[in-house]
Amino acid sequence: MVAGVVLLVVLVLSVSVGRALLAPGTDSTAARLAEWGRDHHLSWVIDRLETATYQAPKEGGTPAADSPLARPRPSAAAPDRQRPVTELPAILPVAPAPLPGEGAWTTVDTVAGKPALRTAFLRPDAVHTGLTAGVVWMDPTLVSMTLHPGTLEPGGAFATPPQVTTQERPNMLGAFNGGFRLESARGGFLLDGRTVGTLRDGAASLVITRDGVPHVQQWGRDASRTPDVVAVRQNLDLLVDGGRVVPGLDANRGGAWGKTLGNKLFVWRSGVGETASGALVYVASDGLSAQSLATLLQRAGAVRAMELDINPQWTSFVLYPQVSNLLPDMQHDATRYRAGSSRDFITVTRRGP
Repeated sequence: MVAGVVLLVVLVLSVSVGRALLAPGTDSTAARLAEWGRDHHLSWVIDRLETATYQAPKEGGTPAADSPLARPRPSAAAPDRQRPVTELPAILPVAPAPLPGEGAWTTVDTVAGKPALRTAFLRPDAVHTGLTAGVVWMDPTLVSMTLHPGTLEPGGAFATPPQVTTQERPNMLGAFNGGFRLESARGGFLLDGRTVGTLRDGAASLVITRDGVPHVQQWGRDASRTPDVVAVRQNLDLLVDGGRVVPGLDANRGGAWGKTLGNKLFVWRSGVGETASGALVYVASDGLSAQSLATLLQRAGAVRAMELDINPQWTSFVLYPQVSNLLPDMQHDATRYRAGSSRDFITVTRRGP
């Protein structure tokens, strides 16, 4: 009798895990197993395993040969899609003795002859000098943004599909990852008139209006649910507010800035911020704490900024039309958003005509 029950449990688990492993998408086996565990109330096990296997990034050193900081920066005679930009102040490097081109902006896409996407690269702090952080600047007057749901996160049925659409593809300039799983995000998700979780007052929120313009705001103070708001992705509390890094990031009282892997551990992290001019800036790198992520966002010009997802499986910015990762050491395949993504993400498309 007992043996039969055990066998039945094993069979049920095998089928469940098998479905997770064979589900559509480009997630790795490790990522699929971790997501399966969290979906089956085993988050505490996954968290302990991640903490036990955590390896701190190497201190010191210089960027790898494939890092954008190790490549010659474009010259003034470079093609239009790769010309240097002088009217946007360079990001003040964090590490001492700046490398050539560190923190300088380069235009990678234009719309109507104006810079629509710019990138910059710099080392994340003064200690992990062998790492490279990537920054993307986006002009919302030239690009439009759309929040897409994931098949698993937040899950459920939406009119918007969990992949880049055929309508978006001709005008795609970029796509980047969303936030934590909602069970850890301390907030909600709004799309297509449907809310998953609860939109929490005080939460850091990526808010997209009907015209495709994104804002990083504090829900209940800077934004609320109005007819003009079509999408909201909440994740923890603001990292930068009023142009300043918020105090207490390392203390992390109440888990306001996340518990996964420990708020002070140096891991892959991503974040997004809004500048005083309304531009959106995205930052990602290995070897970041919440504090160092906030510092990079603030130096990139963000007056309000929030953390997005963390860990190498989920941190991703894909540049189009070349379909390449912003950083060569981003682990997920650059085609991830063309197939059904298990996690929510945001697309960046050029505005017409």
